[in-house]
Amino acid sequence: MRYSLNRFILPILAPIGLIILWQVASIKVQNEVVLPSVSQVAAVLSRPNDDLLRMGSIVANLWVSFFRVMGGYLLGLLLALPVGVLMGHYRTVNRLLGSLVEMLRPMPPLAWIPLVLAWFGVASLATTVGVEEGTWYPLLNNIKYSMLFIIFIGSFFPILINTVHGVSGVRSTLIDSARVLGASERDIFLKILLPAAAPSIVTGMRLGLGGAWMCLVAAEMMPGSISGVGYLITHAYTVAGTDIVMAGMISIGMIGIVIDGTFRFFEDRYFSWQRLSR
Repeated sequence: MRYSLNRFILPILAPIGLIILWQVASIKVQNEVVLPSVSQVAAVLSRPNDDLLRMGSIVANLWVSFFRVMGGYLLGLLLALPVGVLMGHYRTVNRLLGSLVEMLRPMPPLAWIPLVLAWFGVASLATTVGVEEGTWYPLLNNIKYSMLFIIFIGSFFPILINTVHGVSGVRSTLIDSARVLGASERDIFLKILLPAAAPSIVTGMRLGLGGAWMCLVAAEMMPGSISGVGYLITHAYTVAGTDIVMAGMISIGMIGIVIDGTFRFFEDRYFSWQRLSR
């Protein structure tokens, strides 16, 4: 009984309470532009394949946004992971790059938009590949380099900082013992540093993916964007479609829950030893 309470009932109490407060507030306000009712937003969510404002359905726009987020996120992961391992393991690399990282990290992704537009304009994957028509053109054309860069910024630093923290926290006795036994630097990286730092790295990946989704709306507000849930939210606001705005926000939140649950499942399955060591 206690397990069921902690596992299934407690996590839904806060969302239910928020929904009740939302409904009460919408009744008090009585202005669907300021705050639509729960039923209005639920009606939009219940028809995820309906065309909204002639901009496609929520499902179609979410797929475009998903590919954008994953593209920027994978770029951040591929760069942050090796740089973080090197910074965490070698003090010289940390001294070389640490000040630069701490200078760039506080800069919000929105501050990069003017510079990114000057660099990339509205160039897309379709421009690079040379695809001008066909089945793949709409998808490739919607993945702009400027958007990928903004999402990349949102995911890069959480992964980097957590990787540095995890690698630098590996006990030196493990590394020294491996060297005494004849381990190469490659063995130390693959068999000691990465496994020992894996819980921290996975936490960074989880935070980085959350940061990527948070940067999505800003990325999809830039010139050249004609699709995506962020663009749908922005356009719906200009025509006072607050119910569509909230439906888009909830859709992003639901994807976030699924992603976070996936990472939690992975952590519980492979890193349960970390809790036992506390």
